[in-house]
Amino acid sequence: MNFLSTLFFDIYPYIAGSVFLIGSWLRYDYGQYSWRAGSSQMLDKKGMRLASNLFHIGILGIFFGHFVGLLTPHWMYESFLPIAAKQKLAMAAGGVCGLLTLVGGALLLKRRLFNPRIRATSSAGDILILTLLVTQAALGVLTIPFSAQHMDGSEMMKLVAWAQAIVTFHAGASQHLEGVALIYRVHMVLGMTLFLLFPFCRLVHIWSVPVEYLTRRYQLVRNRR
Repeated sequence: MNFLSTLFFDIYPYIAGSVFLIGSWLRYDYGQYSWRAGSSQMLDKKGMRLASNLFHIGILGIFFGHFVGLLTPHWMYESFLPIAAKQKLAMAAGGVCGLLTLVGGALLLKRRLFNPRIRATSSAGDILILTLLVTQAALGVLTIPFSAQHMDGSEMMKLVAWAQAIVTFHAGASQHLEGVALIYRVHMVLGMTLFLLFPFCRLVHIWSVPVEYLTRRYQLVRNRR
């Protein structure tokens, strides 16, 4: 058990992170023609707007919630946000975003599996990554009842300590997870696996978020007479 804990929570994070960064860089340099979102909206728009909006709003909320919640040092918010209050906020916001992602992702997966036109243009990788994302969202929602058993935030702070030990390259990060429920561990391993698979699937389009659109000059478009 100690070996598996060391493997998955001390070593695997760095393997997944290295593949995520180096793989994305190499694909950007050598696989430009494969760098796309692969949208299927033009093939069939029915239900796409609702499913896609639910999924993307939810997953963005989850990403930024995890990023801020896990990596922000405790001293930065302890004066106005007690750990118990942070626990409740994480459960509420995470639950809402998790459900949005789960519902939207399930609708997108159903569409990709059972719509003949979409299925014909879907690769095995497309279906796999969407299935893993939906599964990850479901696992995240299922952690809420376990979090409710530790409303003082003690369980959450173990996860925070692990994440901060990983990003600051402290040895023995897995020791912070002593006594943490299995469902959290499964959720964490699957999350790291998604980062590992990131460079090899359509998720790379996230790197191409059109930030320049917010600052570019207006384009004047005239109707053809």
